[in-house]
Amino acid sequence: MRIFQFAGLALLSSVFPLAAEAEVDWGLNHEFNDSFTFALGATYFRTTGQAQLNSTTSGLGTLIDLQDTLGLSGEATGPYASFRWRMSERWRLEASYVWISESGDKSLTQDIQWGDVNFPINANVSSKFNFSDLRSSVGYSFYKTSDKELGVGLGLHVLSYQLSLSSLNLGTEAGNVLAPLPVLSVYGGFALNEQWSVSARLDWLSLTYQQYHGGITSVGVDLLYQPFQHFGLGIGWRSLNLNFQATSGRFVGKFEQSLQGPQLFLTASF
Repeated sequence: MRIFQFAGLALLSSVFPLAAEAEVDWGLNHEFNDSFTFALGATYFRTTGQAQLNSTTSGLGTLIDLQDTLGLSGEATGPYASFRWRMSERWRLEASYVWISESGDKSLTQDIQWGDVNFPINANVSSKFNFSDLRSSVGYSFYKTSDKELGVGLGLHVLSYQLSLSSLNLGTEAGNVLAPLPVLSVYGGFALNEQWSVSARLDWLSLTYQQYHGGITSVGVDLLYQPFQHFGLGIGWRSLNLNFQATSGRFVGKFEQSLQGPQLFLTASF
């Protein structure tokens, strides 16, 4: 969390002098009018989750808590990047990417069947958790002015979920999932003036298809400050709740994951 404390101080120290000195006569907020927008930053997540990887022989597996059972820290910081292209006045194409990683080390208080390896009670187990979300969507703004926007879209969250457990005497067993989950989106935003704007987005869907079942709810809220016409800095909040289950295939098991936390980023638009 320290990285966000230092970044927040830097953000505040840069914003208020610029706000006091800048003389703006742009006539519009470029967040809602430039064709291309790029963002780069970092996200801090509080994480909770459960996972189960079934054995390929017995079909059994243990549902484990990533924090309580494996000793994962429950917090992670990772990079964030996004892109938006306003293809016309009302149509937009956008994509974003976020990645985090956690590790833990704990003496087990229960037996765990993880894949084809049984980790017995009192075994010292090291765990590694990697997660990424590549989001893309096409949206149509049914209400659009130079300073306000409200629209709907169709999107796809491509989730990469990797959890490995290892022990000195038993080796390593890993569960890997690459899950593309389609979503319905609702988004909106408004400009407070030429420099300040607020935007929000909700992605949601629950889907069952053959041996797969998954659901996702994603929320994003951003406050953007643009001290210059085409460059800005922002702070946001991200919440991602998802579940996935497969009864056959390369991955047989399930996981539930919740990630929530603030985001800091810089933007450039043209």
